[in-house]
Amino acid sequence: MAKLPPPVARLRVAVRDALADLPTGSLALAACSGGPDSLALADTLAFCAPRMGLRAGLVTVDHGLQAGSHERAAEVVAWARSAGLEPALSIAVEVGAAGGPEGAARTARYAALDDAAQEHGAGAVLLGHTRDDQAETVLLALARGGGPRGIAGMRAVRGIYRRPLLGIARTDTHAACAERGLKPWTDPHNTDPRFLRSALRPAMDVLVATLGEDVVANLAQTAALVGADTDYLDRLAGEALEACRADDGAAPDALNGVTAGGDADAESIADGGGSTGALDAKRVAALAGPVRQRALRAWVLEAGVEGAELNHRHLDAVDALVVYWHGQGPTFLPGGIEVRRSSGRLTARRGDPPSRGV
Repeated sequence: MAKLPPPVARLRVAVRDALADLPTGSLALAACSGGPDSLALADTLAFCAPRMGLRAGLVTVDHGLQAGSHERAAEVVAWARSAGLEPALSIAVEVGAAGGPEGAARTARYAALDDAAQEHGAGAVLLGHTRDDQAETVLLALARGGGPRGIAGMRAVRGIYRRPLLGIARTDTHAACAERGLKPWTDPHNTDPRFLRSALRPAMDVLVATLGEDVVANLAQTAALVGADTDYLDRLAGEALEACRADDGAAPDALNGVTAGGDADAESIADGGGSTGALDAKRVAALAGPVRQRALRAWVLEAGVEGAELNHRHLDAVDALVVYWHGQGPTFLPGGIEVRRSSGRLTARRGDPPSRGV
């Protein structure tokens, strides 16, 4: 019996480990663009799932952003069926403009994957992100001035989504395709400098040439370490958020005081209290800064703010209503969410954005 090539063996171990907790008979779907990472993942899933008592399928999303995308999606589906993946789905999506080209495509893609998973009762959707992708994500977060949440990168498990290859080098997925006789598609967007991640890859090559190949693994390890800390702080923030929910006896600090600029804002006082999901501002102020900011972030997401549109400036403005309170007016967040403080409470609701005048 021929020895299994090491890259193929590593992928199979990674996929088996990622699926080990699924009940017998569960369906796992591979999200596959036809590129080397996702194609190697789908091929590995087709091998591993039946031997684990699981069902394996595939979803390819046709973004319609390049000529011939429909034909390539059909080719991926045809290959999937020949490999025994069922269902094998091609889903065409319309990519909007919100969040820029990369963000809009990602939003459309995940919506399609969510729908496919729900329709077919999938227990897991596997994504083909590798260790190299994780290292790039960390560098992108640093370049953008991202905090711990960005540096934590992508998670191995997030809800129904699983990334078995986060510990696997990109060279292994390419080698596995060659060993298995697979013919991946090369996406020209991966080398298009208009896309920030693509523009970053030459810089990563320079880092590897300068610091050695370990830099990729070390960046990915940084993501794992920061991610563990972030998850812990998020759990603390979730508990703190529940403890800060306002009740009918919240202290009316806006009614009692005179602000640095004069009387408290009459409009805020009139609107104070009584809204669902209000927070007791004094309880929030007593939280440690990292926990407080996470609790406020979770709260505004509850109110309907899109996480992809929320940045540190928005959170700083909300935080200022807690720790730098001087009777200021409301803060407006993406999605038309208005956050204001009055009668000792923070409330979040949909409102009209401020007029810019003429």
